[in-house]
Amino acid sequence: MGGIRTPQHMADLTVLHIIDSLGAGGAERSLAEMLPRFEGAGIRSIVCCLEQRHHGVASSVLEREGDVRILDRHRLVPRVGAFRRVLTEEAPDLVHTTLFASTIVGRLATRRTGIPVLSSLVNTPYTAVRRHDPKVKSLALTGVRVVDALSARWTTHFHAITHAVKDAAIDTLHVAPDRITVIPRGRSRDRLGEPSRERRSAVRASLGLTDDAAVLISVGRQEYQKGQQLLLEAMPAILARTPDTVLLIAGRRGAASAALDDAHRRLTLGDRVRFLGHRDDVPDLLVASDLLVFPSLFEGLGGTLLEAMALGTPIVASDVPAIREVLADGDVGLLVEPGSASALASAVWSALRDQPSTERRRRAAVERFATEYSIERTTDHMIELYQRIAAAR
Repeated sequence: MGGIRTPQHMADLTVLHIIDSLGAGGAERSLAEMLPRFEGAGIRSIVCCLEQRHHGVASSVLEREGDVRILDRHRLVPRVGAFRRVLTEEAPDLVHTTLFASTIVGRLATRRTGIPVLSSLVNTPYTAVRRHDPKVKSLALTGVRVVDALSARWTTHFHAITHAVKDAAIDTLHVAPDRITVIPRGRSRDRLGEPSRERRSAVRASLGLTDDAAVLISVGRQEYQKGQQLLLEAMPAILARTPDTVLLIAGRRGAASAALDDAHRRLTLGDRVRFLGHRDDVPDLLVASDLLVFPSLFEGLGGTLLEAMALGTPIVASDVPAIREVLADGDVGLLVEPGSASALASAVWSALRDQPSTERRRRAAVERFATEYSIERTTDHMIELYQRIAAAR
């Protein structure tokens, strides 16, 4: 067991977080942004990662701001043993788990220790549409759900990032509603920066894009869930109406990459679609874009939606429960039938053409972010939840 440690200091509360890795996902990004506010509230945070897989902004922030321990184990039993040693050494007031692998380790390691466990619910992994994912085996998914549901009784309390995620957990994991508290993720306005004409032009110039091009952006790892293939299928219809359109796809390669490459060749999209890979400058890309297109087939919240809302980038997104919730039933973004390339193309065209409606939703999105999704607001609610669970120990 190794890692990066900061000097211990007096704290009102010690929280031991366990996550899969120092990756570029929403869980890591959210935790990285909350750590400084936790410290200011007298909460000492220790972050345990199952493996050393660094990637993106969250990795550097976590290492700089936090006490990070890398368990560096690849099987369940050694992971549980390594995490239990950290528990014994640090005697935390609370363990906070996120994502399935980390949650199972956390639940097993804390058995009979008396340490309360808070498990974050960050997605809707057992939704029916996931069974259409080519990489998912239906029987295996059922087995994972059974393990998750049976071990859920070892979690003291649950945190869900949307009401849609809470409802899914009630339905698929049979968790009692009063054991789940909904607190959304947030984003730091300071980190995102301010949108401006100068920033927009500079980013476009760095990408070789003109100021008058219609620029779409889709952000997310290349996986079935993110629906990027639907967007590629929609591009010929979009280009037929707006030939100067360019689509930027930002996100690391994944299980859907081969299918996306094939669709790109088959549809002869050429440089009208650019795969940017993983990017640490997503806020800049959002400022440079005319529209965020978010065609996910299922989501827990959709962190990029929050960043687009804060920066005033108009949004077209799938009408699935969590996204509908974040976008206030379509008041702050244009919702579209999920899974339909033709509907997606029509929605993109409508958003580009109907500027008064798009501007109205854009302004509403900026206001909604400020009132619901600022990092200050969401972190304060998490601190209150930590204190409440630890006090009930």
